[in-house]
Amino acid sequence: MAKRSKSVPLSQPAPQVQDFRSLLAQALDQKDSLGRKWGGARWGCYAFYDYDREPIYVGQTNERLSTRVRRHLTNQRSDAVAMRILDVFEVAEMELWPLWEYEGLSQKTSAKSELEAAKARLNSVEYSAYLRAINRSRFHAILNEQIPPVSPVIELPPSQRFALISEETRKERGHLDIRLARRTETLARLSAVAHERGEVSIGLRRVMVVQAVRVAHLAAARLAAVEGRGAPPASLIDISALVGTVLQEHQEEFPDEEAD
Repeated sequence: MAKRSKSVPLSQPAPQVQDFRSLLAQALDQKDSLGRKWGGARWGCYAFYDYDREPIYVGQTNERLSTRVRRHLTNQRSDAVAMRILDVFEVAEMELWPLWEYEGLSQKTSAKSELEAAKARLNSVEYSAYLRAINRSRFHAILNEQIPPVSPVIELPPSQRFALISEETRKERGHLDIRLARRTETLARLSAVAHERGEVSIGLRRVMVVQAVRVAHLAAARLAAVEGRGAPPASLIDISALVGTVLQEHQEEFPDEEAD
């Protein structure tokens, strides 16, 4: 029997995973002009972007930005559904909106009115970031299972956007065939969840449609590239005709296991 090499631990992540996590750590630890780590804020919102710099997900947290982002991007989510909705290998960039003004708030010592005001502000930032993502998406829809609570639209606070993949990784994993295979696999996993559970959220079924649209457009773009044609315009797809409104949540028949 051949001996295992001692120089490469079997538990060590693949090189591309190591690079991704290294760039993620660097981004979260990067400091703003006041010396604060961008990922260090307890309250804030975040967005993820794919290889086309297309917004694909928006969320909020009051447990710390770095903690919540890592839960998404290092497969530490506790719910299997969320792990299948967002494919980490599709995430190429992220954007952070820290709300530093609420650092001193505490569930134990702060007044209820202060906490409620902070939560309302957080909801407004998330909903505003969500609407911006919808407007900037070529399909006018992203992969949020739960649409953020409808809130007053405000001017977003200062943010920072970070690259989470190297140029080498972008060239390798950015190939349309690789992305199409990953995206199709993600859709298949989501469909399996819906089949196995039977009762799933309306949001999950909406995400399945949005992901199917993303698969179809990517497959068409690949065909066009092979044939020497330009990629078909995303405007050919009427997302509202397929899923209805994406500006507010439908009445949930089966509540999500874990709201984001």
